[in-house]
Amino acid sequence: MQHFPIFVAMAGRTVTLAGGGDVVLAKLRILMKSAASLHVFAADPCEELRDLHRAGKITLTERTLAPGDAAGSVLFYAATGDIMEDKRLGEIARADGVMSNLVDNLEDSEFITPAIVDRDPVTVAIGTEGAAPVLARAIKRDLEERLPTNLGTLARIGKTFRRAADRLPFGRKRRDFWSDYYFGKGPTALSEGGEDALRPALENLLEAHLAQAPRKGSVAFVGAGPGDPDLLTLKARKLLHEADVVVYDRLVTGPILDLARREAEMIDVGKEGFGTHTSQTEINALITGHALAGAQVVRLKSGDPSVYGRLDEEITTCEKAGVDWFVVPGITAASAAAASIGQPLTARGRNAGLRLLTGHDVNGFADQDWASLTAEGAVAVFYMSKRAARFLQGRLLMHGASPETPVSVVENASRPEERIIAATLGTLEPTLSRANLSGPAVLMYGLAPRGAAAALPDLQLEAL
Repeated sequence: MQHFPIFVAMAGRTVTLAGGGDVVLAKLRILMKSAASLHVFAADPCEELRDLHRAGKITLTERTLAPGDAAGSVLFYAATGDIMEDKRLGEIARADGVMSNLVDNLEDSEFITPAIVDRDPVTVAIGTEGAAPVLARAIKRDLEERLPTNLGTLARIGKTFRRAADRLPFGRKRRDFWSDYYFGKGPTALSEGGEDALRPALENLLEAHLAQAPRKGSVAFVGAGPGDPDLLTLKARKLLHEADVVVYDRLVTGPILDLARREAEMIDVGKEGFGTHTSQTEINALITGHALAGAQVVRLKSGDPSVYGRLDEEITTCEKAGVDWFVVPGITAASAAAASIGQPLTARGRNAGLRLLTGHDVNGFADQDWASLTAEGAVAVFYMSKRAARFLQGRLLMHGASPETPVSVVENASRPEERIIAATLGTLEPTLSRANLSGPAVLMYGLAPRGAAAALPDLQLEAL
């Protein structure tokens, strides 16, 4: 993020602009919606600027900006339409101690003006760091269509009621009240009785919420998928937006955590094989403790919660504590990895079954029914298999598996840094050791990357 978005207080402050034509007029159209005093310097102003000055909407000085003219302003815009002149004027403003924007010159500007959706007092600002103004305009157009025109009225009346709403305890109870107003009772009252009906609706709604018993806490076991935030379910996104507490695993990626409500308490309980560790007992106590205190807890697990996620232990803990719970499935790494190599997990005539196995468990390397895996066409996906690869290779070969059996290892499935390692059972090691994998990986026994998958531009396909 090269430009940090903020909203600047404008009331009682001055914005200075330099320019006399269409460029400065375009900036004035948006700035005139603010409470700032606008002062324009132009040696040869167009008639529209003079009209705005006569109407009292701006102050116009008919000369070129000079040192000291911008001093005391909150912002300065150089909008002459001449790149070199704008740079000269920007230097004057900076010498006066004012942040400057040179229109259509991102490199020399100290701030940028975003595209704005105006539902005063609700304002949505959209920026692309100057990279794609056309994209910002497209997003603005989409939001203009989605946000009702009466949203500003609801927010303006709601703002006058904020002190009264402070009777509700801070946190979820207060958020529930405002949610009911903006997405339920408020729009209904406005459509049926007009603006005058909003204040009585707020008063009735507040009394109803004050009389409500505190909402019980609960735990949602949510699958975060393999890492790509676009693979989250809509329900998972909704719960992250509403959560009071998010208890998350090590493999949940930053872009997914960023979707959580900003005020939510974020608790990292990551476990690393043979490394840092949060005990299951601690995790159980955290999720039930917060839920019993009334919090809406999201227990966020990478992949799908029901696949090697110790889900049963955590559900049992919730049941013993009398905590309500539910499960939101996610895309497991096996599905994401299969998509990356372009192979179905089951195929007619190849394998009628699929096994999801673990390379190691709490007792070390996990033993399996190796004989069943040596059948022709058998397919299995091994989780947590990086350290167990040599063990798996040895056991399968010992039980008669062909050394030519294809094996694919997908690291960081679905993520930008994804890698695909193509091997056979016979070459699996030392292939994996040479690959020096550092991210989470699944081993797909019996599946080779398809040619179409190898051609995808975002994949790193390695045959070591």
